[in-house]
Amino acid sequence: MSVCVDHADITLRFEAGDIDPAAFRHAEHVHVAFGLLKKYDFLEAATIYANGIRALAARAGAPRKFNLTITCAFMSLIAERMASKAYDDPEIFAGDNPDLMSKDALAGLYAPERLHSDIARRVFLMPTSQGGAA
Repeated sequence: MSVCVDHADITLRFEAGDIDPAAFRHAEHVHVAFGLLKKYDFLEAATIYANGIRALAARAGAPRKFNLTITCAFMSLIAERMASKAYDDPEIFAGDNPDLMSKDALAGLYAPERLHSDIARRVFLMPTSQGGAA
């Protein structure tokens, strides 16, 4: 369950750079991605999302926490699931896709050493089958 009360508001605050990094947990990441994908096409939403997550990590004093591969892969999974059904409510989306509410949603697609590598932080890496080695 998400702690967000107003999903449109958190998306607007994210776009404005007005989010407390300490209060921005995984559920909020998913809800903001959902909101951006409802508002923009995929490429624009992904750019806004990646720039916002990068800025949040920097404001938290942890710029190395930003990982382009994780950011883009999660965004893509969310977009793919949204395309499978006409979702208007992020809570219904979250309920229908509980695997996306876990930080481990990419485990079956990427080997941990690939997903958390230095290059994965800078460049989007394609997934490997069943989390196997590249």
